[in-house]
Amino acid sequence: MPDSRLRPRPRRADPGPPREPTDDRLPAEVQALLESVPAPLEPLDADTLDGFLCGVIVQPRLVPPERWMPHVTDSDGRALPSGFDAVRLRALVLRRHAELTDAIARRQWFDPWLFAGDGEADGGSDAVYPWVAGFAAALDLFPELVRRGDDDALLEPLALLYRHLDAGDLEDADELIALIEASEPPAGLTEAVE
Repeated sequence: MPDSRLRPRPRRADPGPPREPTDDRLPAEVQALLESVPAPLEPLDADTLDGFLCGVIVQPRLVPPERWMPHVTDSDGRALPSGFDAVRLRALVLRRHAELTDAIARRQWFDPWLFAGDGEADGGSDAVYPWVAGFAAALDLFPELVRRGDDDALLEPLALLYRHLDAGDLEDADELIALIEASEPPAGLTEAVE
């Protein structure tokens, strides 16, 4: 039998492009990339981005990435400076958008990206606030859902979300505020997330 030490060693395969982060590491990488966006631009935080993407996805008509992506790296939608490499950030944001689109289309649960503390003391509102603020920002930028939607059908879901916002931020929303005030606050973070 030939000596195995004399056999040529297999060559290492080309590692190819960097591996995609696992789902539990994706939010942290996205957050780090968002933090690298230079001032004076004001990028979303990853948890706010997650809610923002959901607000974009639930619109009655598809909102193309060219319309919403500038608001990821700047709340006012200002252009990135030339020379800033946003390729990786854009790829990860589009990946999360696709994941959320699939979950929403199939009416499946998904884990929202939340970074705040445990959120139990206030019924989870501090923890889910950035996510809800991102969702609300998307509805402000792309109001077709609210304009076209059946007010009665939207009122309860919006009340469940917007109860985590300051009531003073809800303009011309008396019916929504009344529903929020009449509802039982969440018992903790798990219920707030649901």
